[in-house]
Amino acid sequence: MTTHDDRDHSAVVLRPIEVADADRVHEWASQERACGFQPWGPNTREETGAFVAEAARTWERPEGPRLVWAAASSALGVIGTGELKRNTPSCAEIAYAVHVDYWGRGLGTEIARLLLSIAFADPAVERVQGTCDPRNLASAAVLRRAGLMFEGTLRHTVHLRDGWRDSAMHSILRGGWTHQANQ
Repeated sequence: MTTHDDRDHSAVVLRPIEVADADRVHEWASQERACGFQPWGPNTREETGAFVAEAARTWERPEGPRLVWAAASSALGVIGTGELKRNTPSCAEIAYAVHVDYWGRGLGTEIARLLLSIAFADPAVERVQGTCDPRNLASAAVLRRAGLMFEGTLRHTVHLRDGWRDSAMHSILRGGWTHQANQ
């Protein structure tokens, strides 16, 4: 495992993901530990390329139901991804991934907070939710640190390599985000 000083990254920004980001995304998407709680992976280079190409196409219709960003810092380049889906006009869902070399540094929380800011910039959005495998304690902690509350467990929502996965549902309402943003 590569070690990095905690100060070796600057602020994370989200920018539209590009096909040119595929090699960097593949660095983590090809690793078993990055996808252990996901229905995808470990990816082949072709699978990662197809995902990134499809994600980049979401920007052809930025008013569409899904947008995918590359999360980047000026010091490290692309360190993860962020995704925002519109489930209904008033409900959005966030998802994120962080390069395994940078786990445990608060970057997932930064990405989640940026996604919440984008979601709540639309006055029609009242609720933003995020889910994770209940066994993925690190992802649940990211959601909580970003301000989402645990609501409950949805059973057998995703089929993984080792069987069905439950989903721990977390959410934040506009009033909670407004209060948190003003502190």
